Amino acid sequence: MTTMTETTNAARFREFKMPDVGEGLTEAEILKWFVQPGDTVTDGQVVCEVETAKAAVELPIPFDGVVHELRFGEGTTVDVGQVIIVVDVAPGSGDAAPEPAPAAEAPAPAAEPEAEAEAPKGRTPVLVGYGVAESSTKRRARKGAEAAPAAASAAIQGEMNGHGTGAVVPEARPLAKPPVRKLAKDLGIDLATVSPTGEGGVITREDVHAAATPAPAPEPVQAQIPAPTSAPAPASAPAVVASMGARETRIPVKGVRKAIAQAMVGSAFTAPHVTEFVTVDVTRTMKLVAELKEDKEMAGVRVNPLLIIAKALLVAIKRHPEVNAAWDEANQEIVQKHYVNLGIAAATPRGLIVPNIKDAHEQTLPQLAASLGELVSTARDGKTSPAAMAGGTVTITNVGVFGVDTGTPILNPGESAILAVGAIKLQPWVHKGKVKPRQVTTLALSFDHRLVDGELGSKVLADVAAILEQPKRLITWA
Repeated sequence: MTTMTETTNAARFREFKMPDVGEGLTEAEILKWFVQPGDTVTDGQVVCEVETAKAAVELPIPFDGVVHELRFGEGTTVDVGQVIIVVDVAPGSGDAAPEPAPAAEAPAPAAEPEAEAEAPKGRTPVLVGYGVAESSTKRRARKGAEAAPAAASAAIQGEMNGHGTGAVVPEARPLAKPPVRKLAKDLGIDLATVSPTGEGGVITREDVHAAATPAPAPEPVQAQIPAPTSAPAPASAPAVVASMGARETRIPVKGVRKAIAQAMVGSAFTAPHVTEFVTVDVTRTMKLVAELKEDKEMAGVRVNPLLIIAKALLVAIKRHPEVNAAWDEANQEIVQKHYVNLGIAAATPRGLIVPNIKDAHEQTLPQLAASLGELVSTARDGKTSPAAMAGGTVTITNVGVFGVDTGTPILNPGESAILAVGAIKLQPWVHKGKVKPRQVTTLALSFDHRLVDGELGSKVLADVAAILEQPKRLITWA
């Protein structure tokens, strides 16, 4: 009888887990729930919006039913594979109830192989329904996985308090996920000195950041404010300004901001960057922009200097295709790309993202204008998909919109070059032997010196500048 009840419950209540978008992401923050317990849902209906490290994504549920339970609230960061919603797929079938949620949703390290037990056999949940079949290879459980968390926690705490036993500490290996270990390595933090706050003695990112930040000195102003004695807040809680005398504000690093930080650190310390600069008279380009705005062929699309700059870069890449490449560290090969996925750095409320225009080299000027407009609009609305940000080959960042002359941009990981465009300003310029006011800007090209030598980088930058100075080269060089 017990077996029948368990089978009925398993068939009636289905769990939907935080999916993996296939981009190597391990967690996502729930931004908004679109359903509540008691609501009816249908296969493919969007139930929530989450923010991954790359973008905000709407999650559809892959079955029909009535929402029974929401396991996490809005603003909660959830690991991939954790159950976020339970749905009653056979409402009205009785008073059976699903298995209660565990006290802490974070699975113990030894329980990871069972995390996908509710998925269809041999299938892995992805953003829409279930994806490709899993490999038949299984991971062997770690020895002593159940005892390790408690032992590690006790050993570390004892060492921190000065009374740890010498027999336990050397054998206890701090428990942490690979991204957390990498973060600790980047920050120069020994995980053995970090006090864990995660379930089962697992060290979290917040623990590493707390260990990397020195404790602030007590402030006299706060000491004069009478307040009841209370326990200190957990290390993982985000700090905020609690009084008028506070001189620091702590902001949790997550989502897009976390991804930017990790990507930039990885790029800056992996690819040897070289940046070259050129200042150019773009008066004729500005005249062309004004003429194109009146052209019937460009009706309905946005025409601006960035459009001409993008086209100029594409022409320069066509003339020097070697610049459009990637470095394959594993195989020690240079991979030359015969296509251009043109990235455009876009500032959004959630941070900087770099979506790209697929096969931009094949697009006409009106098509490129339409693609740029759609890309920027989607980014500002926070609807850019992870796929739109994958596979870029070169990027343009327009720092001129902030009134900046130029910069030394860091490469988007996996790309060979990035072009920074400065502000276009009216400046005195020698034109036809006379000093005249002209529209002038400064371009900066950063490139990976493993792929691009100084000569090649200089030729690409010089070509872009030459086209902007004489836009007719878009025709003669195309």
